Amino acid sequence: MKRILVIIMVCALSGCQPKKPVDIHETGRLTLVDPSLSPNLYQWTDICNVYVWIEGRSALLIDLGDGSVVQYLNKEGITIEWVLFTHHHREQCQGYPLLNSEVTKIAAPEVERRFFENPDYFLKMQPSLDDPYSVYGSGYLRPPIAPVRLDKGFSKMDFFTWRGIEIRCVQTRGNSPGSMSYFINTGKGWLAFTGDVIMEGGFMHTWFDTEWDYGYASGLYALHNSVALIEDYRPLLLLPSHGALINDAKRSLSDYRKKLKNLIGLTLRGYDMPYSSSFQNKMATPTLVPDIWQVTPHVFVFKGPDFSPNCALILSDNGKALAIDCGLFDKQFLLSRLDLMQERMGLKGIEAVIITHMHGDHVLQVPVLVEKYGTQVWATGDMADKLAYPERFNYSAMINSYDKNLTSMQTDRILQHGERLNWENYELTVEQMPGQTEFALCVYGLIDGRKIIFTGDNIFGDPDDERQNGHEAVVARNSAILEEGYILSADILKRVNPDIIVGGHSYVMENPRHMIQRFRQWAYSMRDALQELSFLDDYRYWYDPFWVKFESYRYTLKIGNSTQTNVIIRNFGKKRQEYRIQIHTPKGVIVNPQIIRTTVDPESTIAIPVEYIITHEASTGIQRQTLDITLGETHLGEWFDGILYVE
Repeated sequence: MKRILVIIMVCALSGCQPKKPVDIHETGRLTLVDPSLSPNLYQWTDICNVYVWIEGRSALLIDLGDGSVVQYLNKEGITIEWVLFTHHHREQCQGYPLLNSEVTKIAAPEVERRFFENPDYFLKMQPSLDDPYSVYGSGYLRPPIAPVRLDKGFSKMDFFTWRGIEIRCVQTRGNSPGSMSYFINTGKGWLAFTGDVIMEGGFMHTWFDTEWDYGYASGLYALHNSVALIEDYRPLLLLPSHGALINDAKRSLSDYRKKLKNLIGLTLRGYDMPYSSSFQNKMATPTLVPDIWQVTPHVFVFKGPDFSPNCALILSDNGKALAIDCGLFDKQFLLSRLDLMQERMGLKGIEAVIITHMHGDHVLQVPVLVEKYGTQVWATGDMADKLAYPERFNYSAMINSYDKNLTSMQTDRILQHGERLNWENYELTVEQMPGQTEFALCVYGLIDGRKIIFTGDNIFGDPDDERQNGHEAVVARNSAILEEGYILSADILKRVNPDIIVGGHSYVMENPRHMIQRFRQWAYSMRDALQELSFLDDYRYWYDPFWVKFESYRYTLKIGNSTQTNVIIRNFGKKRQEYRIQIHTPKGVIVNPQIIRTTVDPESTIAIPVEYIITHEASTGIQRQTLDITLGETHLGEWFDGILYVE
């Protein structure tokens, strides 16, 4: 039976159909892929590669791009019978409205059906840590702005027959949660339509589409294993969604898989998480108060089994205390330990709490301190707006994603980067210390004769273990570009050269100089590994999901009203950069200007004002708007989006 199927397939691919194929001249962007493999397979390129299989006057498409191919084929009198999507990203299906739904049927991975048919289902005005398809509340899906109805959903191991051609439908997730590759046997070997699994040269299409968790690399593992599966087909030719065709499939897949494996090793945390309790804090000693441990005579942290709250205390001789962060406590537990510190250790009050970074787990119990002691909140300006207005941002682990009732936190004192604090005869220095996130600080100074630095969540580990470099999670959705994050953090640590690092989550690291060296080496290696996988000359455009964004990720709008905001555009490079950005909004929401053409100076960020008018044609409820981006001469498509809630 298998032999008969192959004979039928080869007949179809060689063009021996009853109907004479349409004579398509290679004008415009429709080009014959390889006549030696098939005279029927063409490629059309706009915001993605669209593969067009023509039999007589009928066509099957793999992906759709911006839909310009639809207009071309209609003009040529060719009927599009089927469109097979490899995955749900907007670049694949942006042209869906141009299709004739009475004629053309749509198929896609069944796993992604909801992404196509109900694209706003996972949008949240109030995110939470466990939102599906999010990294601690920051969603990583990129579905179309309007629903795409599917006529057929493919299971992860499926096949589909069109006009005698058998197409194997195989899940190759990684760039997308349920993405699929399509395989066709030409009789000479397999053609593999691989979506965004790989690009020519062994590049990834984007980093942020494969970032599915908080530094555990599940998306990268899935992508690596999908590449291995494609390798096992030993394809003659790879036909990716973006970039050139890949002729040397064997070498490209093998090299790419090795690069992914290297990246996975660098991405996973630089310390042994399962054993972390054994080295979380080896130098502190118990005090008169249960679960309060003494690092030096005036520095204290919490410690217990499987216990990693965020709070360190500097306790002065007169009983005043300065806290560094306060989060991940049971309220009653925290109050009881503070009461015991008052009884047994002379604590009189906590004057201020310095917030090391914007994440909710470092501020959850700050209101407890404010209520009990009138504690002031100190943070830097680039952190203060994230604490006060978390709904405006699509970053991971914002304060409102931890507690739906903690929707805002005001900062009483704005700290300046480089500011020196003279607190209770301790001279402390505040510096910007990005790493895990851009919006972070460190505090350091001489306390009890030791140079101590409080670093938040940038570095954890056992300084005595040469295998550990100490880095925390690599998460682009934290706003965490390496040059502005871990690399800068490592350089600060090298310069400060502390005796003790007091990190977040109750970590205390003594004599960390050699671990800092390993940490710094890792940071540069991580940057280089990302650049090696980026198809863009500057990996930051490929890695960072925020270089074009709406000033506020979430807007609430009212029908009949108008409002103004900004589109933020960043240029990472050292040369002036041209941008063309088209804003796509839901029906009834008018934006002016809809198209932004601008040039941004080197290493600069600009804000372009736009106005929204909400007409009575607008639908109420939560909806999506998108940013269709052209970077220089490269049309990337609707890479980024924002949320509108229309009342």
